[in-house]
Amino acid sequence: MFKEYLTVSQISGPLVIVEKVSDVKYNELVEIQFSSDEIRRGRVLDVSVERALVQVFEGTIGLDVASAKVRFLGRSQQLGVSPEILGRVFDGAGRPRDGAGGIIAQKFLDINGQPINPSSRDYPTDFIQTGISAIDGMNPLVRGQKLPIFSGSGLPHSRLAAQISRQAQVLGQKEKFAVVFAAMGITFEEANFFINDFRNTGAIERAVLFVNLANEPAIERISTPRLALTTAEYLAFELGMHVLVILIDMTFYCESLRQISAAKKEIPGRRGYPGYLYTDLATIYERAGRIKEKPGSITLLPVLTMPEDDKTHPIPDLTGYITEGQIILSRQLHRQGIYPPIDVLPSLSRLKDKGIGRNKTREDHADFLNQLFACYSRGKEVKELTVILGEAALTDLDRLYLKFSESYEREFVSQTEFQERSVKETLNIGWRLLSQIPKEELKRIRPEYLEKYYRV
Repeated sequence: MFKEYLTVSQISGPLVIVEKVSDVKYNELVEIQFSSDEIRRGRVLDVSVERALVQVFEGTIGLDVASAKVRFLGRSQQLGVSPEILGRVFDGAGRPRDGAGGIIAQKFLDINGQPINPSSRDYPTDFIQTGISAIDGMNPLVRGQKLPIFSGSGLPHSRLAAQISRQAQVLGQKEKFAVVFAAMGITFEEANFFINDFRNTGAIERAVLFVNLANEPAIERISTPRLALTTAEYLAFELGMHVLVILIDMTFYCESLRQISAAKKEIPGRRGYPGYLYTDLATIYERAGRIKEKPGSITLLPVLTMPEDDKTHPIPDLTGYITEGQIILSRQLHRQGIYPPIDVLPSLSRLKDKGIGRNKTREDHADFLNQLFACYSRGKEVKELTVILGEAALTDLDRLYLKFSESYEREFVSQTEFQERSVKETLNIGWRLLSQIPKEELKRIRPEYLEKYYRV
């Protein structure tokens, strides 16, 4: 029997204080019965000697302190899983959103997961093809990697995330591939875009969606990424699938965390975010990876909007410490009409060298991306010089690099939303651009690769 308490003493936003409790545990699931017999769920955030602080998922509007009944369920929040979870759409609390009813669960898993023993982790080495040249060619995604996308307000990160979800695949592998997509704090229009995109393209058959709308309780945003990663762990480590997890928008998740921290009257850290923001983000990001002797894997692609396009803001700053690189979207490229507006110069994939090369993508890939990066960087420097000195001050070689940088953005980075390029197509486009530069300038490519792929 569950213990029932009528000792609610205080309500502060989504938080409820229950007095004179016993044997209550941190993260324990709670049911609160209103005077109208409505039942809402919550979880224990903090416990002292005889007092429990409860976070209510659906909010506390209409809660009567005198008549509210609180039941502690003796377990943490769980998610029912089974193979039929694929192709389904859920809300931010794990309830079905697609009108198809609940799933018949084979087992129930704690949404907080289990930490992966570092000695059991396997190193990410397999290339994932996204079909997007600026990623596959310059900053490749590797199976088991954590690679965030840093965006800004108004940039097309939603379209980019949907495109990656549709097109991503592991090359040279026959194992099943799945996508777990979690959206937090998005508008109804954005939710319809994602759901319809998955359904219209057929990608829904290999996907699981968790959608938390902007008008729904902010508290649910704390659970949404954990529900998604719990689903991913089941698909990857119990069903042996390669799983790509996309979390959008982690900024809204952190804002919810800040709201709860303020309601708890905790001492704020940088810009009002709780001091444990780094630790909290790590409990999410570090659930991705590969485990030795298990065929499945979890690759994580969190998307976040940088407030005021500031890379030093606590959310992108701390995310960068935990993850293995970042893909940065450029407002300047977006204004030029280039999609996807990926700025390759500040972007980085720290594991790219492990997922490319002979028998993975192509033997020239590593030399190719280094040379392409160098030539584009030189072209951007020339463009800045042109603004100061004028084009008349440029040498013939400078003009070649300037032309190359413009062609690179227009032909290599830019592609349509539904255009899927194989990695070989990407490499061939890049080599065609490199052929605009004199052969003697391409010093980062081995002679045998120059001989094989360079075309005058």
